[in-house]
Amino acid sequence: MSGKKALIVGTGLGGLATALRLSRRGYDVEMVEMYKQAGGRLNQLRSEGFTFDMAPTFFSMSYHFDEFVRDAGIEMPFSFVKIDPLYNVNFRGSDRRFIIYRDLEKLTRQFEDIEPGFRERMERFLDASGKLFFDIEKGVLSKNFRSLPDFILQMTKLPLKHLPLVLRSVWGELSRHFTSYEVRVIFSLVSFFLGATPFDTPAVYTILSYTEMVHDGYHNVEGGMYRIVEGLLREADRAGIKIHYNVMITDFDASGKRNRAFIDASGKRWEADIFVVNADAAMFRGRVFRRSGFSDERLDRMQWTLAPFTMYLGVKGRVENIHHHNYFLGERDYEQYSRGIFRNRVSLEKPYYYVNANAIFNPESAPEGCENLFILVPVPDLRFKPDWSDREQIADAVIKDLSQRTGHNIEANLLTRVVLDPVAWQNMFGLYRGSGLGLGHKMTQVGGFRPSNRDERYSNVWYTGASTVPGTGLPMVMISSKLTVQRIDDEIDSI
Repeated sequence: MSGKKALIVGTGLGGLATALRLSRRGYDVEMVEMYKQAGGRLNQLRSEGFTFDMAPTFFSMSYHFDEFVRDAGIEMPFSFVKIDPLYNVNFRGSDRRFIIYRDLEKLTRQFEDIEPGFRERMERFLDASGKLFFDIEKGVLSKNFRSLPDFILQMTKLPLKHLPLVLRSVWGELSRHFTSYEVRVIFSLVSFFLGATPFDTPAVYTILSYTEMVHDGYHNVEGGMYRIVEGLLREADRAGIKIHYNVMITDFDASGKRNRAFIDASGKRWEADIFVVNADAAMFRGRVFRRSGFSDERLDRMQWTLAPFTMYLGVKGRVENIHHHNYFLGERDYEQYSRGIFRNRVSLEKPYYYVNANAIFNPESAPEGCENLFILVPVPDLRFKPDWSDREQIADAVIKDLSQRTGHNIEANLLTRVVLDPVAWQNMFGLYRGSGLGLGHKMTQVGGFRPSNRDERYSNVWYTGASTVPGTGLPMVMISSKLTVQRIDDEIDSI
């Protein structure tokens, strides 16, 4: 048993998972959180009898949750179900809806008229992305990197056949396999899960197509995604883990190579033997540790993911022509829109957007006979669009567009409406410039190029979560907590 005290800054999924793993190892764990409740972006919003998942609405690679509960010594504190069909896609100006099934026979029927030989093409594509997936998961995603040379050495062990995928984009790789515009667009949407576009995302991330279509699929949680957080909080309470909310860490007190305490905005000291930061690993180094290498000026030159513009609508009546997950896209301007969205060079009057209808799986999230709609519009971060005084006009335009495309007058049937722009997301959860998923995933910002999960100066400070290794997304965050605790296990004697 350790007997040491651990302070964790942030109660996102990575922080909560790390807390329970450390508690199992005998640490006395305490947590501080800047927001009013736990979960980070995996959070919940309630309004007028409706309950909304604030951001993540599904997850993949569910076996990483299985590994976590074994390591933490707990029972699975929530129940999840596999989603099929996966999602529904509609292009503006068309009544056609493409329903994406995991069943390849059903999927083929969706595209055989526009993509001759679709089944054979998709099988070749998924076979290639599957081989890449297993090599990446085993050789990269599941490993800690003590240094950049360590990461580069590990990358050299990957089969050479994967090298072109490092140099090619997701769009370029899909264009090698498919001729249809619609097919290329639909199966490149996985890039948006990384907060990017298929034109600036390396083709190695076509592994996401394999995870959704073949490997483990997508899962939803019975009762809503926030049940994950609620379940972990129950386990934290049983373990005696103390959590303090509305605490903003702004400073630190260190001596030599050890951090002695973090200091909050009120001047209170939070002391511990070891510290784990579940805030943005790059921004924290710059704004709390005041490292010149992570100054705002330098961070602004890096690639960050798109910001979230989110809407939470409680609607009277059931909306037709939607599934649990839906993408509403433009006409044939995908490349122009994708290349312009990052730097605010497209109009947000007719944006691309995602809609989650949670009441389809979780009817308790809305009053009887009503629809619960969460809408996500990926938008420029605050570097490129600092002024969001037009947020209500943007929301109005999306509601009008969705009403036309579903045939349901949403505006006339609204029972509640909450709109959050990137400024709100930045302020609630400490997201750098309002970036939704933190640092982007270009090749010079992944693996050993990403901010390390151990601090380079203070030997008793580690990091966990989406902004360090291996990257963003719920399964990646679960892996991150495992890798961070592995390092603590291995390195605790060296502090």
